[in-house]
Amino acid sequence: MYVGRFIVVGPGIAAYRVSSRSFPNRQIVEREDALTVAPTSDAPETDNPYISYNCVREAETGQIVVGNGSQVDPITEKLDLGYPARDALVESLLALDYEKDDYETPRIAGVVGDDEATIGIVRKDAVLVEAVEEPTLVATYEENSPRTFEFAATTAEDAAREAYDLDFEHAVCAAGIVVDDDRVETAVVND
Repeated sequence: MYVGRFIVVGPGIAAYRVSSRSFPNRQIVEREDALTVAPTSDAPETDNPYISYNCVREAETGQIVVGNGSQVDPITEKLDLGYPARDALVESLLALDYEKDDYETPRIAGVVGDDEATIGIVRKDAVLVEAVEEPTLVATYEENSPRTFEFAATTAEDAAREAYDLDFEHAVCAAGIVVDDDRVETAVVND
């Protein structure tokens, strides 16, 4: 089944996977303050604004923001201003709305702390944001309502690999994140 890009978030753990039929030539690049989805060196030129974006950023609060597009930056900025996770997600998702591409792609995002997590999606027909107590998945297609999801990873490396290897079609790259007592660990799989 093709579910597109997806996140799994739970208290202390998160994963993001790029799945794509249209733009498979992408990778996740580790930067000083973010993990960024970017075209590979052999990717064709494109003016598509949805190809490159920060998919993981750490807020000054020690929380991690994970998502499938430019909403990651304003969510992080709102957390830095003291917004609760729910409000940062709702305001940013509503402001940016779903992607105005041919597929009306939803925006997905999560905020993860060491003992709490919040997940959200904005689709053409709804905005859903909820606090979660166990790993929860939401994807851009098919799985576009948050649902509890069996996810066994306990390290960032395991989370990235488990997300990449899940039985959803067209895996491109993945990131895994662990937040534990104000320590953040990230890992990337670019296969």
